[in-house]
Amino acid sequence: MDASPTFFDRLNSWMSGSVTLKLFSIGVLLLLLLIPSSMVQDLVTERAANRDAATAEISSQWGGAQLVLGPVLVLPYTARTTSEQGVVSEVTRYLSLLPDTLATTGTLAPERRHRGIYEAVVYRAGLHVQGAFQAPPLAELGVPAGAVRWAEAFVAVGISDMKGIRKGISLRWDGQPHGFEPGVPSAEVLPYGTAPTITTQVSAVNNEQRRYLKMQQDESGRGQSANGLSAAIPLADEAALTRRHTFSFDLDLNGSTGLLMAPLGRQTTLHLSAPWADPSFIGAFLPIRRTVEAKQFTADWQVLHLNRNFAQHWRSDGDRPEVDESTFGVRLLVPVNEYQKTMRAAKYALLPLTLTFLIFFFVEVLNRRRFHPFQYIMVGLALVIFYVLLLALSEQIPFDAAYVLSAVVIVGLVTAYAAASFHHRRLTLVTAGVLTLVYNFLFVVLQLQDYALLVGSLGLVVVLGAVMFLSRNVDWYNPATEPAPGPASA
Repeated sequence: MDASPTFFDRLNSWMSGSVTLKLFSIGVLLLLLLIPSSMVQDLVTERAANRDAATAEISSQWGGAQLVLGPVLVLPYTARTTSEQGVVSEVTRYLSLLPDTLATTGTLAPERRHRGIYEAVVYRAGLHVQGAFQAPPLAELGVPAGAVRWAEAFVAVGISDMKGIRKGISLRWDGQPHGFEPGVPSAEVLPYGTAPTITTQVSAVNNEQRRYLKMQQDESGRGQSANGLSAAIPLADEAALTRRHTFSFDLDLNGSTGLLMAPLGRQTTLHLSAPWADPSFIGAFLPIRRTVEAKQFTADWQVLHLNRNFAQHWRSDGDRPEVDESTFGVRLLVPVNEYQKTMRAAKYALLPLTLTFLIFFFVEVLNRRRFHPFQYIMVGLALVIFYVLLLALSEQIPFDAAYVLSAVVIVGLVTAYAAASFHHRRLTLVTAGVLTLVYNFLFVVLQLQDYALLVGSLGLVVVLGAVMFLSRNVDWYNPATEPAPGPASA
């Protein structure tokens, strides 16, 4: 006579046949597999940071992204200050005046440089800057004419990375040459401004990031020099100041990634051209005219002083203007987007995981097969490894080819494992077909920008409808869960 089943026998039978418990365990496995998926995203970020570091290393040796500020006409003057103890002392302050017209014409000669597997773009810029100053009377500027040290007047030009200067620079002031010397006596004579920075970090997709490297100053607000040049242009008196003065100079400048200009004139114009097919026009103003062809681009900007938020003059004891919200220029793109696309693909990791697990689940419910959680884990890990393989291959070959090769490898691996587990050709082909459709759908979404959300949402609706259709006739309270004999059984 057979012994009646024990409590543990009944518990084991319920656990092996309970659909609810199976669904719960699949959900837990999906959550656990999100851990390695998030680790893949961290890996993408790390590799992107490595590329940023390689680009920064190239830039540090050649010349960084450049911002050109100026020219600015600066008048030193003597001011009297009274301390809390009533002691009167004299200090040197500066009055900075911006030009009436500022016109820059330039060409960029880009080059590709490599550091290991990473590529960065550098350029040599040839810029011709010209314009005119027309200063108002000093009475309107709040500075007494008698306090100005006319013989010490100078013109200042700011350059974000002076290491990039390739040739000596000579200022032609009213047709007369005046040599530039490095440094300016005070950082306050030039406005705040920072060069463009480019990163492949996936958190910065479609965003132009700026970093504010404001110049260090001591507690008195003086003593630190700005990144700039100065050329002495002695003036005779206030009458000489208020006359119209023309200027021009040429810059031969090394830089990396991008070039920005500040609209310091009442009317500022910029014309740039380069033999480069992938420009990105950045900053506060877009070109009024641009032509982008297969091998070159040209662009023209025109900005009025009414378009910006700072005045035509300031004193060193006042507020120094910040021009970052008004600068404009171009970034030379290297069309490398494997990190952004890989990160976007990794964010969809739950989709192929869920659909593949649903296939196995419906095979269990509808075809009386039983699969161990270990088998689910193996399939899930294979699907996660897809993103690691995609990242590694996309650093060596074009992203689209890397995606196809990675998908073929993983679909083949999971299909072979399903064939060994199902022992059923039709079910194996269904698994391969669903995975192929999922990866094709994901590839289409990655190619889209404006319509990615729409297509993704429609795809999820189709998936939900398919699951509802397959499960419409299942008796969830009494499903056919008796396992069929064979090697697939636990």
